[in-house]
This record gives sequence, C-alpha cells and structure tokens, in this order.
Amino acid sequence: MDALAQSAALERGDLSCLELMDATLARIDAVNPAVNAVVSLRDGDRLRDEARAADNAPRSGWLHGIPIAIKDLANAAGLPTSMGSPLFAGQIAESDDLMVARLRAAGVIIIGKTNTPEFGLGSHTFNPVHGATHNPYGLSKSSGGSSGGAAAALATGILSVADGSDMMGSLRNPAGWNNVYGMRPTWGTVPSEPLGDMFMHQLSTSGPMARTPADLAALLDTMTGADPRQPLSRDSAATLKGIDAAPKGLRLGWLGDWDGAFPYEEGIAEISQAAMVQMEGLGHQVESLSAPFDADAIWQSWTDLRSFAVMSSLGPIYAQEDKRGYLKSAAIWEIERGMAMSAVQVQRASALRSDWFRRVTRLFESVDVLVLPSAQLWPFDGELAYPEMIAGQAMDTYHRWMQVVVPAGLLGLPVVNVPVGFGAKGLPAGIQLIGPRGSDGALLRLAQQWHGATDWPAARRPDV
Repeated sequence: MDALAQSAALERGDLSCLELMDATLARIDAVNPAVNAVVSLRDGDRLRDEARAADNAPRSGWLHGIPIAIKDLANAAGLPTSMGSPLFAGQIAESDDLMVARLRAAGVIIIGKTNTPEFGLGSHTFNPVHGATHNPYGLSKSSGGSSGGAAAALATGILSVADGSDMMGSLRNPAGWNNVYGMRPTWGTVPSEPLGDMFMHQLSTSGPMARTPADLAALLDTMTGADPRQPLSRDSAATLKGIDAAPKGLRLGWLGDWDGAFPYEEGIAEISQAAMVQMEGLGHQVESLSAPFDADAIWQSWTDLRSFAVMSSLGPIYAQEDKRGYLKSAAIWEIERGMAMSAVQVQRASALRSDWFRRVTRLFESVDVLVLPSAQLWPFDGELAYPEMIAGQAMDTYHRWMQVVVPAGLLGLPVVNVPVGFGAKGLPAGIQLIGPRGSDGALLRLAQQWHGATDWPAARRPDV
C-alpha cells in the first residue's frame, strides 16, 4: 500500500497501527539483510508499544502511526546520527531536526535510520560504519546515493514513504536506480537547521521520496514551510490538493546529452527518449533543445561552490589532526580545495551561477519543463568507489559522473525523478522533470499523470 492508502485505512479502522508495525518489522526481517537499507533499527517491542499507543490516541496527522526511517544525516531524538562516519558512530541525537520534528508532529513512528554515504558525499551508499546498501534490482550493484538507503527501503516495501536530501542528485539518482519517485523541491521551501551561515550555501535541501507522486506531494506538504529563524526560507503552496488534475499541452524541452557534454552509457539516451515519446502520447509537446549554456562553466561554478560549502561544514574536523585521518579521500579533497580558494574565485563561481539562472529564466519562457536523465549510466558495480569511465570517457573527479544533475541543483530548481523502465540487464532508470522555481505543484501533477499511465514501481517489483 502507498502511504496515503495506509493513512486512509488507519483512519477508517480497517488497519491498526500495530498491524502495520508488525508488517513493517516482518518485511525488514525478510529483505533488509540482503539490501542493508535500514540501519540503527530500534527495538521491536518498543516499536510495537508505540504502535499500540498510537492506536489508542487521537490522530495527530495524516502520518499517524505510519513507520518511517530517517536518513542518517538528520537528527532524530534518541537515535544515533552517524552520518556514515566512525567519528560519530553511536552519537545519540538529543533533539529532532526541524524537518524530523515536522514529520513527528504529523504522527510518524520513527523506527530507525536509512543508510547514506559518509557525510553524504558521493552518489553511492557505502560507509565504514554500516557498510553498503545494495540495489534491490541487482544486489551486486550500487543503490545510488546519498539517499540510497531510503530508495532501497521504498523499492523493497520496507517503507511506504521516506525523507531524503539532495545536494548533487541525492533525491534523483537513487530514486531512478530503485524505480521510485524522488523530489528535490524548490530550494528554501524545506528549511534546514538554523545553524552556522544561513546566507551563502544554497545548494543542499531535504525532500520526499515515495512510490507515488501523490505520496511525494503529501510528504512535501508536511516538510515545507518557512522558518522565521532562517532568512532565505520560503513558504510554498500545498501540492497534494489538485494532484490528479492532469496537465494538458505542456511544452517539454529535452536537453539530450547537452550537445555532447554529458557522456551516456549505452541505453540511457534511448530509454529517456522513449519516455519522451510516451509524454507526447499524453498530449504534451516535446522539443529537442540545443545546450542552453556552457556545461564547463556550470561545472566550474558547481565544483567551486560545493568545495566551498563542504569546507565550511567539515573544515573544523579536518583542522583536528587526530580526526583528519577518519575522513574519506573525497572529503579531504573537497576541504583542501575549498581552503585554497580565494574570495575572487568564490565570487566568480557565484557570478557564473547568476548568469546561468538568467539564461534558464529566459528558457522557461518558451518551455514549461526541462528534461534530462537522472543518471548518465546504469547502476554500477557496488565494489567500486565510483565509476571512472562512462562510454569511453574518463571521469576526472569522484563526482564527475553525476554531472547531469548539476544544472538544476546549482540553481535550486524543483526536480522530480520519475521512473521510466528497465534496461537490457533488468536495471531501472529515471528522468528528471525540471521546472522553474516555485513550480513544485505543477511538476507533481505531471508526475502523477505519468504515474497513472505507467506505474513502474508496481509494474516490476524487485525480487529479494
């Protein structure tokens, strides 16, 4: 059952919170040893006690009694927040992060955490604390990341809905690779924590993951809302209301491989273009677009601002020599790169981002939605740290293979990953539906229309 169906059944009394918790724990026992999606699982008897208490309490929201596991980068009171690092393994959170508090207020029962790469760096979920999360459609393959645990938990039916976060595709790449939906909302609509600098680092955001766009919308509506303590947070319109109002005659701009800038593994372009044909069948107009901006300029802006942001957050750990050795090489590379940056370089990166934003704003005058694949390759061998080659082209950094997600992420645009089917080896893929800032509801209505015509999550479930 999807989350909204569970919620309705619980409200009617057709399903009890205890029955749902029993089913969840049974599913974890059955499949989690194979995929390693949920970590830091709480005691089953305690969870059953909380479910019984929920059955005897007034409903607190649409998520009342629904089990959820929180991504292991966010704090949930009483649970460990390891962030995949030995430095924080066993660290117990004293309070909820704002996003978690909003979910808890809507009634969730938090059962544990979902696995993530160390500090969320890299779109491949493995770390020295909890190990690797395996792709349920091919257990030797990566589940993506950094929300790889959440995506695998959804795909295997452990969870009906999940939170994630996205700096560089972390709600899009794993959703595509696990045949589920993931949404990076308009930046600022899901506030982070009112800590540290609150003006300069506009890259990462939390967001929802689910097996249906309606569930995405319901969870997004719970997560969003301006926080008066944060100057760049913003309110947004409710997205669940009207989710079934199918859009008509949208203009979709297919960006292809960005005039050769993005190498794709065999089959990625073809399955994405087949989805564009299906979109035309739903009554939309698809136009192939030339590259609207220099890909190298976008990449330069992104990598500089990302390193600057990572240095800001992890620099204090790096400064302690007794802790520096616990950081993985990708983190050290980002930190040292950020530390070496001049103010002129940071300003230049911000100016490039501004130029790209001005260009894409004009582009949205002629199209409603931009479309790109959610990943440039199929799920890769889970033993690799990252793919070093795509279609014969060498990847010069640990994250170059994720370049396709950068154009939208750099600008804080809303993006929904929708599943588009399976390749020759039975592995799933997705595409990014990208809209202008504030178009979250319109994107979700398009995704819901697509879901009604395809429903890939139900059409092919993983065999684990």
